[in-house]
Amino acid sequence: MGHLRSLEMLLLVLWLVSLPQLIKAQLPADPMSGARALDSLLQDYAYQALISPKTGVVYDGTVPSNLTGVKVSALRLRSGSLRIRGVESFKEFQIPVGVFEEPYVERLVLVYHNLGNSSSHYYPLPGYTHLASVLGLLAYDAGNLSATNLPELDIRASAQPISIKFSNVDNVPNGLVPRCVWFDIQGAANFSNLLPGNMCSTFQQGHFSIVVESAGLSSPPKVSPGLAPLPTGKKSKKGFKIWVFVGSVLGGLALMAILGFVVIWIGKYKRRKKMQQMEYAADVGETLHMTTLGSAKAPAAAVTRTQPSLESEYVT
Repeated sequence: MGHLRSLEMLLLVLWLVSLPQLIKAQLPADPMSGARALDSLLQDYAYQALISPKTGVVYDGTVPSNLTGVKVSALRLRSGSLRIRGVESFKEFQIPVGVFEEPYVERLVLVYHNLGNSSSHYYPLPGYTHLASVLGLLAYDAGNLSATNLPELDIRASAQPISIKFSNVDNVPNGLVPRCVWFDIQGAANFSNLLPGNMCSTFQQGHFSIVVESAGLSSPPKVSPGLAPLPTGKKSKKGFKIWVFVGSVLGGLALMAILGFVVIWIGKYKRRKKMQQMEYAADVGETLHMTTLGSAKAPAAAVTRTQPSLESEYVT
């Protein structure tokens, strides 16, 4: 009985250890992993262009052939200059005065992205079609221009928003209304109204584009294989959490059922083994003749040694 309990505890511990891995396996791949890897890669190529850089001068980086159509540029600034003067023109971006970064650094580098034809690959948006390339603006510490995999600084506009003027925008289909979309660092999509002159505005860094609903188009937007759709609202996040909970519960119940079957089988096996041992010990140690009665065995007395006699036989 002690061995059985030890085995039950061992199986229970193994289940508890494997449960986190089971839940992790049920989670879908992070849809932003590709975009975040691209951000890190473009930061490296942007910094490579900063060879003896001058403050306030834009330097265009060079990307490898597998990123054809993607453009990256870098602009090094003093933190105080960015806050007091802003930047009149950094590609499609216009940065007003009053922009500050957290945490504070003495110098920072603004990195510009233009994803071109790869926009829908790295930033797919189910139900919408991109009318313009995805443009990015991210800030990094300029303390070490040879550093890679740097974390982004958090830059924010205080008084006036940062403006993005898109130069190449596809024609808007009749009856559809174009909208601005901002993808934050976590990949969440946020919509706003398009301003005159194909212009969008933001108070934070990230990636930006102009999109239109694809419901009125003849063909839906192409979503690159291997990339999961981005969650665009509270409903999708709630459904995702429910799916994870249900999956983990079902997985746990399945493992508990298997554990129960194993314990029951081991219990039956041990009882059957014990009965066999008892029968064997009884067969080896018997002192009486055994006879079979049906399906059971019972002892039978041997023939008596002396025959009974009547008392009259001794009377003379």
